[in-house]
Amino acid sequence: MNASLLSTTRLSRSFGGLMALSELNLEVGRNSILGLIGPNGSGKTTFFNVVTGIYAATSGQVSFDGRDLTSQSPQTVYRAGISRTFQRSRLWLPLSIFDNIIMGDHKHLASGLLFNLFCRRRLKAQLKESLARARELVAIFDPDLADRLFEPVANLPMIARRRIEICRALISSPKLLLLDEPSAGMTREETFSLVDDILEIKQRVDDLTIIIIEHEMSVIERITDRCVVLNFGEKIREGTYQEVTADPQVQQAYLGVD
Repeated sequence: MNASLLSTTRLSRSFGGLMALSELNLEVGRNSILGLIGPNGSGKTTFFNVVTGIYAATSGQVSFDGRDLTSQSPQTVYRAGISRTFQRSRLWLPLSIFDNIIMGDHKHLASGLLFNLFCRRRLKAQLKESLARARELVAIFDPDLADRLFEPVANLPMIARRRIEICRALISSPKLLLLDEPSAGMTREETFSLVDDILEIKQRVDDLTIIIIEHEMSVIERITDRCVVLNFGEKIREGTYQEVTADPQVQQAYLGVD
């Protein structure tokens, strides 16, 4: 395994009497793609929420790139180099493609009132640079869409909206990208196309690590280096896709095999 970028030690999160995540030990190697799978309610999205600071850990530790990020704010986690998408779309549909993408890059944007009022040339140069970066990212997914950056997101089909959400997460140049069911709501053909996009992103973007939550097993099989299976908040298996799907415990808990 590559040197670890993200690690968790006995990471737990409870909601009242419900243990949503239970003493999870996890190592994620640099430049790898980890698949996080398990039945609904198994703790996958809770894991993302704890890592990104939306929920504070009840106990345990999150280490990222040699830094303790346990229960830090979402802003601190974002600035450390972790970006994510959500299972349910968080796009602002009336706004343009560019507006939605640039929201993900606020750590690089000088948004203070004095800067905007008195540093107009620098502001213009900054926006020009951001527009070029957004166009470059969108072009990886769809070159035609890269020429439509000022159209409202509401005009786009689902697969294009998913692509824009991934671009918004990538615009800040994160070290770790968390994808929460990116194929949700897509057809089989759209899902296959999106997998091609993710693999292309991984090839083009240097030093990028990805953790993907996905129920579509063809996606997990095709793109992941390693998988972790959760059930009732606990890790029940870890290994390659072939190893975890051959495990009788995984088949019973997740794949529906008696």
